[in-house]
Amino acid sequence: MSGRQKDNSGEAGRVAIDLMGLDLVSLLGPNDANLRFLEDCFGGKLVLRGDQLLVSGRSENLAAVQDVLTAMVAKVGQGQHLDTVAVGYLWDQRQREGTSAPEVSPDGEPLLFPTGSRQAVRAKTSGQENYVQAMRENDIVFSVGPAGTGKTFLAVVMAMDYLKRKVVDKIVLVRPAVEAGEQLGFLPGDLQDKINPYLIPLYDALSDLTESSRIGKLMASGVIEASPLAFMRGRTLNNAFVILDEAQNTTVGQMKMFLTRLGHQSKAVVNGDVTQIDLPGSTPSGLVYVRELLRDIPGIGFVELDGRDIVRHPLVQRIVDAFAAADNEQEGR
Repeated sequence: MSGRQKDNSGEAGRVAIDLMGLDLVSLLGPNDANLRFLEDCFGGKLVLRGDQLLVSGRSENLAAVQDVLTAMVAKVGQGQHLDTVAVGYLWDQRQREGTSAPEVSPDGEPLLFPTGSRQAVRAKTSGQENYVQAMRENDIVFSVGPAGTGKTFLAVVMAMDYLKRKVVDKIVLVRPAVEAGEQLGFLPGDLQDKINPYLIPLYDALSDLTESSRIGKLMASGVIEASPLAFMRGRTLNNAFVILDEAQNTTVGQMKMFLTRLGHQSKAVVNGDVTQIDLPGSTPSGLVYVRELLRDIPGIGFVELDGRDIVRHPLVQRIVDAFAAADNEQEGR
């Protein structure tokens, strides 16, 4: 729960939302959890009567809850199943944008149909749609944004789609082995055991798309390869979809080395959050450096994601905003 408090003061109003033909479980959530969450957000009441949802509460809040419900209906119409995290994201987005309705993908085109019972994957914000389009149109794409904006996940989704359609022969997942306050040498095990923790976010994204047994087979056969950045030197990657994650922790030299590994019929996606650089001392970030150096080169795309594209728990958005505000205050002193 977000900690929002109800405020039932003010003039009351009432509207009705038509839900005919919709999957009500996908919209309302188990035991109407989505409705109860939305009631807490706007301080009113939501009651289902047949195919209509009756919305009552303060008149000044009705427009906001109507916008959110309209976005929820659109997403369910595209085949999505909503939970309280998704509803909280839509509500927070509506509050940030004032009178504008939360943006929903106009066509709802699935990016990938995962195996098993998982839902089709879609971009959830306009920023994510721009990111997906950039990956389709460019051979090298840089995606910069805060935690929770889908940088890694959508890159893995696109890589799996390219592999499924046989556009590429393999996926190469790469991360720099830079510690965030811990020392690699003190981790137990051999070299591979020490490397694996750095690649867990990439494994997590893969596990959201397919069964772990299939991931194991693809990795055993070399179709999916996970490697630290240092092991890229001297290689040429042909017919591959290459993802460099946590790129803010590359040096300028490492970034140059990685980008020059790209071979024929290959695509590279470089992700990072320039507010979370763990390089030692005053070492410049390769990601920061190339943002200006390569921005105007044809075939290279740059996508800037921000807080509006965060699709994790709604608290993540508030945490990112709080840190950004603190950083701005320090810079202003």
